[in-house]
Amino acid sequence: MKIDLNDRAVLFTGADNRVTASAKQALVANGASVIDDTAVPDLLIVSFPLVPCADIQLEPLVSKARSVAQAMGTGSRIVFILSAIAAMPMRRYPEYSTQMAAALAAMRVLAMEHGPKVLVNALGLGLLGEPEEAGDAAMLSHVPQGRAATRDEVIAPLLFLCDPLNSYTTGQILSVDGGWSAGYGRNF
Repeated sequence: MKIDLNDRAVLFTGADNRVTASAKQALVANGASVIDDTAVPDLLIVSFPLVPCADIQLEPLVSKARSVAQAMGTGSRIVFILSAIAAMPMRRYPEYSTQMAAALAAMRVLAMEHGPKVLVNALGLGLLGEPEEAGDAAMLSHVPQGRAATRDEVIAPLLFLCDPLNSYTTGQILSVDGGWSAGYGRNF
């Protein structure tokens, strides 16, 4: 996917992983410039832990997104990178499911607070890579696609959420999980 992000500044905050590294490369390849915390970005990417874990520092990331959103100009974007578990809890990870759901709710509140000036959305990732960069291997038995996602398959939807031509989507989670969140036959 090719989009025009010329003259757009992007700031990354949160978990630093292969997904955020690929996101940086893709956004720069499409004309964005990565900035540090000293300037107000046009795009804010907020990355949460993508593999199940118990200790997520939710509040600092949400506070950062809120303070940046208040300073952003019209047409700005915030994208939360979450696990698909945010929208479909996994019984074997109750704490992580709760934290991801809280991050999703926070994203939606930010969308309500800062629209129409700032569009705020989330990317919900299922099983990605081998070894897992996102998700849990147990997800695979419930993925209609029958395989883990590639990073390219995750980055294209991220670019859609950042695209200036996407001017009406806000408060949504775009699940990139091969159909895992369709929810059939859950037994885990």
